[in-house]
Amino acid sequence: MNQHYSPLIYLVDDDDAVREALALLLKSVGLRAEGFASPQQFLAQHDRHSIGCVVLDIRMPGISGLDVLDTLAAGSDLPVIMLTGHGNVDLCRRAFKNGAEEFLQKPVDDDVFLDTVQKAVRQHIARRDKQAASLAAQQRLQRLSGRELDVLQRIADGMTNKEIARELALSPRTVETYRANVFAKLEVDTLAQLIRHYLLLLPQR
Repeated sequence: MNQHYSPLIYLVDDDDAVREALALLLKSVGLRAEGFASPQQFLAQHDRHSIGCVVLDIRMPGISGLDVLDTLAAGSDLPVIMLTGHGNVDLCRRAFKNGAEEFLQKPVDDDVFLDTVQKAVRQHIARRDKQAASLAAQQRLQRLSGRELDVLQRIADGMTNKEIARELALSPRTVETYRANVFAKLEVDTLAQLIRHYLLLLPQR
């Protein structure tokens, strides 16, 4: 587990005994848990920017778990694990269609539950890390001057320094200088790193 994060597992279930048992189970492996007896309370109080996942009972008074899943999908990337004591194929299908990460039936096996939660949290951390890396790459790309961006686009196209110099009407030495600036500003050491991190971010020519 990434040490920079302190994941939080939201337990949304109107059964007090279920919430308490799952919270103790999560605590036994070092995971924090916060329980909510109603979906309304959860939707009002949860932090949609937090790292972790939501364990959500599918049948609750007032708002169903599927409705909560729809609301979360519209404004949060928190992975959702659905729990139910009355599972059927239609409910399972609808949960996955609406974006659920997993669908578990009560009473859930302790090991299966922990494995499912830990996998969901790892995937959430990986998604957030990827988003952060992409944002950092975009910010570094903005450091480039217009001419440096021209050179970068042609490096990505596989052109040699001589070919770039000819196309941009520059001397090869000037292209070498721009190329060095590109690598320094983008904080990459190899062509492979440059292509991997920046190719999809480049504006179309």
